[in-house]
Amino acid sequence: MIQKLNQLRRLYYGDNLDVLREHIASESVDLIYLDPPFNSNANYNILFKSPAGKAADSQIEAFEDTWHWNDKAEQAFHDVMTCGNTDVAELLRAMRGFLKENDMMAYLAMMAARLIELHRVLKPTGSLYLHCDPTASHYLKLLLDGVFGLQNFRSEITWKRQSAHSDAKKKFATVSDAIFYYAKSELTLFNVVRTSLDEEYVRKFYRHKDDDGRLYRLSDMSAPEGGGMTAINKATGKPNGWYEWRGYQPPARGWRYSYETMERLHCEGRIYCPDDPTKRPALKRYLDENQGQVVGNVWTDITPLTASGREMLGYPTQKPLALLERIIQASSNEGDVVLDPFCGCGTAIDAAQKLNRQWIGIDVTHLSIGLIERRMKDRYGDDLAYLVIGTPNDLASAQKLAADEPHQFQYWITQAVDGQPYQGGRKGADRGIDGYLYFTGHDRKTEAAIISVKAGRNVGVAMVRDLKGVIEREKSPIGIFICAVNPTREMEREAAAAGVYEAVDGRTYPRLQIFTLAEYFQGLRPKVPLLDRQAAYKKAVREDDSAKQGVLI
Repeated sequence: MIQKLNQLRRLYYGDNLDVLREHIASESVDLIYLDPPFNSNANYNILFKSPAGKAADSQIEAFEDTWHWNDKAEQAFHDVMTCGNTDVAELLRAMRGFLKENDMMAYLAMMAARLIELHRVLKPTGSLYLHCDPTASHYLKLLLDGVFGLQNFRSEITWKRQSAHSDAKKKFATVSDAIFYYAKSELTLFNVVRTSLDEEYVRKFYRHKDDDGRLYRLSDMSAPEGGGMTAINKATGKPNGWYEWRGYQPPARGWRYSYETMERLHCEGRIYCPDDPTKRPALKRYLDENQGQVVGNVWTDITPLTASGREMLGYPTQKPLALLERIIQASSNEGDVVLDPFCGCGTAIDAAQKLNRQWIGIDVTHLSIGLIERRMKDRYGDDLAYLVIGTPNDLASAQKLAADEPHQFQYWITQAVDGQPYQGGRKGADRGIDGYLYFTGHDRKTEAAIISVKAGRNVGVAMVRDLKGVIEREKSPIGIFICAVNPTREMEREAAAAGVYEAVDGRTYPRLQIFTLAEYFQGLRPKVPLLDRQAAYKKAVREDDSAKQGVLI
């Protein structure tokens, strides 16, 4: 049963298919933007800023490219076959016959099931924008045709995301992404988007200046072919625009405007009248009245993010805020609901917040959820009200996460105490390190406390000794042992025997600390000197206070 929540700014942790089915009501969303991941050769990583600036040390694995043909893919295929939409079912069946059971087919089956749910939650006035690269774009467009109907395709937007690329050895370099825009119905909202005129265009065409200094260009006043005043007057047998005006003969197609309109424009000073009567008047079009150039389906004016850019958070697939702002402005109004089911580092919901929309974000990793929470706090302050659903909010739910998903628990608790997961907490050899908590040490040097997370209920003194050995090996000033259950007395004695760290503020801190979930929910945090939060994570640029939104409904 779908739960109806009053709070319309929500951030969900979980599989977006489950969240859509269980939490998002039918016809409740105005705009959907999604950038679904697919890369058969690489994992997607988040890159967090490291104090030492070493990219290799700051890779955070957000999610693995897990689109493989397995039971989940087979179930998704079955769901599409029985969804009631025979068009998309037959289309997906044909794709399976062509592609067979492989990673691409798994991806398409999983995406088809999600697109069906996304179509369900859209209002009749709603829109969907699917952002993708050439890897699977041709297949995804077919699926969109099946789900939304051929008649509801609106645009294929080409976004030039870079000017050069190193993949041009055996083909043309890939420098663009595709964004497919589909409407839910003929009722779909669309706001025409304009951009400012190019400076070179202004210099070339707005060459004239009035006595008051206003720039203008001249525009032909002839009637267009097949329209305007060119309709034949039955009484005269001539076009309606065929009249002499103030000594000027009509152009071959007649005047664009009626005689009365021509007089009005003249009185308003909007017609340029040449001294030579053999030449024709022209309409003045003023630069300060130009609303800008209508945006087409090729976008070259939104530059991609750079590693050193103010907006960049270190997420490799992060999109520019301006890109999402354009989409949101085109297909929604203030107060509308924007949904991003693969929200990653949260650019879509950041743009929605900035433009005074409601928003819903969904992601399958606690890394992304934590990153988005920090981003929204940095951008809009502590007063921003929204719900986070699916992450632990009490001791019992945290212990359940530790038992059910120890890897995700490690992501969550490390970030919850302002730590940075080690190499993304990747499964495999971690050298006894699950994360770092950075703080300011002597001589303003950034130091790192080593974090070790144990999600299981069976913890013992040997684990504490192991961490003691790690901090000695790494020459770390502090080690933090985080566990889901209370420690034994032997563990506490072993930790105390590690001694203390004397900080620059003159205070001493336990060199090896045991920190429990119970302490976390009591509002306590690991004991470290001045926390150097920015050393671990790049801070999002604060949104101007004038754009800050108030408390929500």
